[in-house]
Amino acid sequence: MSGARRVRAVRLGPRSVAALVLVGAVGLAAVGWPFVALPGTAVTAHAQDAPWLFAGVLVLLLAVVTATIAESGLGPKAVAMLGVLAATGAALRPLGAGTAGLEPMFFLMVLSGRVLGPGFGFVLGSLTMFASALLTGGVGPWLPFQMLSMGWFTMGAGLLPFPDRLRGRAELLVLAVYGFLAAFAYGTLMNAAGWPFLDRDGSAIAPDPDAGTAGNLARFLAYCLATSLGWDTGRAVLTVVLTLALGAPVLKALRRATRRAAFEAPVAFGPVPGPDRR
Repeated sequence: MSGARRVRAVRLGPRSVAALVLVGAVGLAAVGWPFVALPGTAVTAHAQDAPWLFAGVLVLLLAVVTATIAESGLGPKAVAMLGVLAATGAALRPLGAGTAGLEPMFFLMVLSGRVLGPGFGFVLGSLTMFASALLTGGVGPWLPFQMLSMGWFTMGAGLLPFPDRLRGRAELLVLAVYGFLAAFAYGTLMNAAGWPFLDRDGSAIAPDPDAGTAGNLARFLAYCLATSLGWDTGRAVLTVVLTLALGAPVLKALRRATRRAAFEAPVAFGPVPGPDRR
C-alpha cells in the first residue's frame, strides 16, 4: 500500500557516509586510545591534551550534520519536523533531572529513527543532544561524544529490519529490545569518553598504560560496573517501559505526519492555464 511506504526525510549519500565514517573513526580513536597506547609513547605523554581532540570531534560532527542536510536536499517540511522532534527531545531530557539515568528522550529517538530512517535519525540524534546541552547548560568536552553516541543510537533504530512490514506488538518488542541494549551501549561510550581522565594514583579502575589491552579492558569494565550500571539500567528500563506503553500512538502519529508531509513527493511545474475562452 503506497500510504504505508516508508519515507526517509534525510538520505545518506556517498559524501555523507564518508564523512560519517571519518568522524566515527576519529571519535572511536579518541575514546579507544587507552586500550592500545603503549607506555612511554607520545600518546600517553599527551593524554591531558585530549580535550582539544574533543573540540575537533565537535567541529567534525557539526560538519557531518551540515553535509548530510546539504547533500540530501532537505526540504522545508523535513526541516520543520526535524526542528519539532529535536525541540521535543531536548525538552524531554531534563524531565528526569538525571535521576538514576531516567531520560525519557531516548524512547522518542528510537521511534523517530524507526519511522524516518537512519539518515534522519543521525541528524536528529545529534541535533537533539546539542539543543539539550544548550538548554541545560551541559556544554563541555563530553558534548561531541554525546552527540555522536546519540546520533548512532537514533540511526541504529532506522537500520532495524523490516521497516515496511513489521507492525503492531512485534514491532514494539523489537524497538524495546533495541532501546534496552542501545541504552547500555550509549552509557558505555560515554564512560569511555571520560574514563581516560581518572586520577591514576592507586586506582584499580583507572587506565594504566602498563596494564596492556586486556588489563585496561578489565579496568574499564570495573569502572562501568562501579559508576554507571545503575544509571544505564534506569535509562534502559525507562526506554522499554515508554516504548511499550506509548510506542503505538507515537509511531502512528509520526507515520501520519510523514505521509502528510510527503517529503519525497516530486515537484512538477506545468503550463499556466490560460483564460477560458468558451
